[in-house]
Amino acid sequence: MASVLTVYGQLLVPYPSPARSPLLCPRRASISHSPSPIFLRSYETQPCNVIRTSVVASVKENWNGLTRAWSDLTTLNYWVVKDYRRLVDSVNLLESRVQKLSDEQLTAKTSEFRRRLRQGETLADIQSEAFAVVREAAKRKLGMRHFDVQIIGGAVLHDGSIAEMKTGEGKTLVSTLAAYLNALTGEGVHVVTVNDYLAQRDAEWMGRVHRFLGISVGLIQRGMKSEERRYNYQCDITYTNNSELGFDYLRDNLARNSGQLVMRWPKPFHFAIVDEVDSVLIDEGRNPLLISGQASEDAARYPVAAKVAELLRQGMHYNVELKDNTVELTEEGISLAEWALQTNDLWDEKDPWARFVMNALKAKEFYRRDVQYIVRNGKALIINELTGRVEEKRRWSDGIHQAVEAKEGLKIQADSVVVAQITYQSLFKLYPKLSGMTGTAKTEEKEFLKMFQMPVIEIPTNLPNIRKDLPIQAFAAARGKWEYVRQEVVHMFKQGRPVLVGTTSVENSEHLSDLLKDWKIPHNVLNARPKYAAREAEIVGQAGRKYAVTISTNMAGRGTDIILGGNPKMLAKEILEDSLLSFLTQELPDIEADSQRISQKVSKIKVGPSSLALLAKTALMAKYVRKGEGKYWTYKEAKSMISESIEMSQSFDLKELERLANEEAETYPLGPAVALTYLSVLKDCEVHCFNEGCEVKRLGGLHVIGTSLHESRRIDNQLRGRAGRQGDPGSTRFMVSLQDEMFKKFNFDTEWAVRLISRITNDETIPIEGDAIVKQLLSLQINAEKYFFSIRKSLVEFDEVLEVQRKHVYNLRQLMLMGDGESCSGHISQYMQAVVDEIVIGNANPAKHPSTWNLGNLLREFAAISGELLDGSFSGISVEILLNSLLELQELSSIDINNFCLPDLPKPPNTFRGIHRKSSSLKRWLNISSDELIKDGKYRPPINLLRKYLGDFLIASYLDVIQESGHDDAYVREIERTVLVETLDCFWRDHLVNMNRLSSAVNVRSFGHRNPLEEYKIDGCRFFISMLSATRRLTVESLTKYWSSPMDAEEIYIS
Repeated sequence: MASVLTVYGQLLVPYPSPARSPLLCPRRASISHSPSPIFLRSYETQPCNVIRTSVVASVKENWNGLTRAWSDLTTLNYWVVKDYRRLVDSVNLLESRVQKLSDEQLTAKTSEFRRRLRQGETLADIQSEAFAVVREAAKRKLGMRHFDVQIIGGAVLHDGSIAEMKTGEGKTLVSTLAAYLNALTGEGVHVVTVNDYLAQRDAEWMGRVHRFLGISVGLIQRGMKSEERRYNYQCDITYTNNSELGFDYLRDNLARNSGQLVMRWPKPFHFAIVDEVDSVLIDEGRNPLLISGQASEDAARYPVAAKVAELLRQGMHYNVELKDNTVELTEEGISLAEWALQTNDLWDEKDPWARFVMNALKAKEFYRRDVQYIVRNGKALIINELTGRVEEKRRWSDGIHQAVEAKEGLKIQADSVVVAQITYQSLFKLYPKLSGMTGTAKTEEKEFLKMFQMPVIEIPTNLPNIRKDLPIQAFAAARGKWEYVRQEVVHMFKQGRPVLVGTTSVENSEHLSDLLKDWKIPHNVLNARPKYAAREAEIVGQAGRKYAVTISTNMAGRGTDIILGGNPKMLAKEILEDSLLSFLTQELPDIEADSQRISQKVSKIKVGPSSLALLAKTALMAKYVRKGEGKYWTYKEAKSMISESIEMSQSFDLKELERLANEEAETYPLGPAVALTYLSVLKDCEVHCFNEGCEVKRLGGLHVIGTSLHESRRIDNQLRGRAGRQGDPGSTRFMVSLQDEMFKKFNFDTEWAVRLISRITNDETIPIEGDAIVKQLLSLQINAEKYFFSIRKSLVEFDEVLEVQRKHVYNLRQLMLMGDGESCSGHISQYMQAVVDEIVIGNANPAKHPSTWNLGNLLREFAAISGELLDGSFSGISVEILLNSLLELQELSSIDINNFCLPDLPKPPNTFRGIHRKSSSLKRWLNISSDELIKDGKYRPPINLLRKYLGDFLIASYLDVIQESGHDDAYVREIERTVLVETLDCFWRDHLVNMNRLSSAVNVRSFGHRNPLEEYKIDGCRFFISMLSATRRLTVESLTKYWSSPMDAEEIYIS
């Protein structure tokens, strides 16, 4: 049967031909009425077309090159980059002068720069010189010199923009320029990465440059104690990942005292460089950071709801919307669920089952094992769908995680309530100056400009990009797609080219692995399973070796570069570990071993005689140290010791290492010996990797296969960017099936493609490719991007309301924690006066006569907040006495405001002695007089005087009782601070719960033609005002109650 079909109208004419490789250029199936050609992939082709096709392709490629060059000249980006060339010229002019400086003189430049800044110069004045100093320091300590385009990248970061640099162009090295320059101010710089591994790698690697120049470098890692975090945040440059930074900020705003704070307060944020900025601010933008506390104990309901969900059938009992992840029960579904649960109403407030059933259905339909989560050690762990990594600390909210645990039959953890929350957008907006770097951000430039005012600047590559992006192939069925992927991998493997296959889930990666195992193709798998994830850097680092086949989820999309021929440093470290770990420790690794550690076809590294001798000598030394000196390492400690020795080899020169290794000491110099061995093995690995890399380049470089289009073009571009780094050859191919998740999720109409394939051939495993297919698929992706942008935009708009409130609460909280005793006293006085004002204004109308005021309620409310604080003289005041006093007040011609007292009423205690307290009392009166919250009216003056009198009486009585208690000021301030902070935290937690409920509830109001966002703003503002009012009142009541009958501060809220 022919495998290439040319279509003339409705007539199908087969062309039989001899079989050949699936990678040869196919014959075009032209449709006369279609302006865009559609290609049919085939195992066969006609030799007569090869020359013609190559000529056409060459002409087309040259024309496209000219078109791109002209379009570049007309873009704003071109002229922006050209403007930065002036800075590059200035740095290059300084290079020869800086090269002549000794190490000590180069280090001393940091002190000189700081002195010049103190004397009034700006960062712009010293930028060129600082960049030249960093370039020279990197050359001396890392053996890496910043290219001119990397200088441009550093300037872009310093200017608070996003530098888009292609994979392998050295973003990590670029960050040293802006980080060093901004660290000179002493206000702290945060270099934010996407995970702990990259943060540690960059802190150790790039930290050598900064430490050489006298800049302190800190590192924040998961599991660090508060003391370590505090020390590292005080460093000039701190490397961390985005989640640790966010949680540290939230935890600091839950601290009980200033001693628990770890960040640089009162200004924790100054300048940040966010690596993979699109991943952090856009991909992670939909997932807020939450700190939760335990809430209700409803764990027993989840397994019951899971059983009910198994009874219900989609389409009959409920309907699903994949795009929104929503479930809607039908009338039949409600009836069946109520019958199964033996309840009359799923939404009964006394016996609510609706939430549990809906969550069980969502867990059943939307949360799939090995796609959204994996099960490990009896726990359901979330897989980040964008990075492919397991996020052990993260849990789904609103009962979803408990529903997943019930579905899997796992132990169910209690529901949680939000204690603190923030989105990454809100977090990074706290930085006065923010920059970022990534390989893929231009497609989202409008979003970055709108939300963060950060333009995206494309940095030119140091060498031209010669990667070939082959046309997308579309299949009607998934079976055909996976068969073609397997065939393409096999073909590349036979050539010796390294292959990286990108998959979207653990499930898909293991399915393809099984297909390749059937064909005996050796390969590595990288996904969220611990046996693979633990070797992530090793697998990705060696994915560019000859015959290497790597199947990976999105984990391979960021971080470690794929170097053609292999990464010599990682290979050298692997050789050291294989040779020494068995001598250092008898403990086995605590992860599941992979039976196929490396591809069997990949050649082994042959180290030279000198390296073999050093390995043998070091192994014997390690064995003696372990047995003779009685040192016993765990497996983790042994690996850490080797890593530290490798770090030593990069920090000391060769002569110093030889001296340390040969000097006589009581113990064997194992560390220096391992470092020397590493350097020797590294030389052998570099030679091997260079030679193998040249061979791989000759074969065509790395071939990347994408097995599905993602919801964003950026994610696809990240995968493409793994090939063709730094001017290397490479190629990419995406193969998609019309049964892929994205088409189902967004209900995209793919029937047109299925009909087209059916008209051409009955074989669903044959793909179609061409401009028409590419345009259609890209339009689908753009629609998906617009949808998710609208979601992020809505989340940001809703979060902006909460952001303003959060800033107010957190600033207030920090003032309470960081302020002195007078600051706390000032807050207490303000709270007392505010509570009195609310009571008076709520019961008195300035437009009506005092006889119509609700004076009885006013006295009751005032007595409630005062407790037993007031003396007996005030308790005798009745409504009649207060009314007469107010009427008498109107007849007075003059009033002494400093010693004011209502006529015929008890005088407040005389505690406003001293200049500070008298000025404080006068300020309160001025605030009362100028208060715009109260309406104008004939009786406004007596209302203001009543506020002044009651406020003075309450505050003076409070100060009097404290003075009589005999406690020292430190104890009093600690009690006040505790009450202030605890009360604020209590009501803020409740407010977050209410706001989360409100954000869900306002969507229903759109049915009444009301704007949900405006409704959220109005009600959210009302909630916040009520929360602050309740906070003040409870604070005052708690303090007056405590000092009336003192108790331990921890017991204040028990009653």
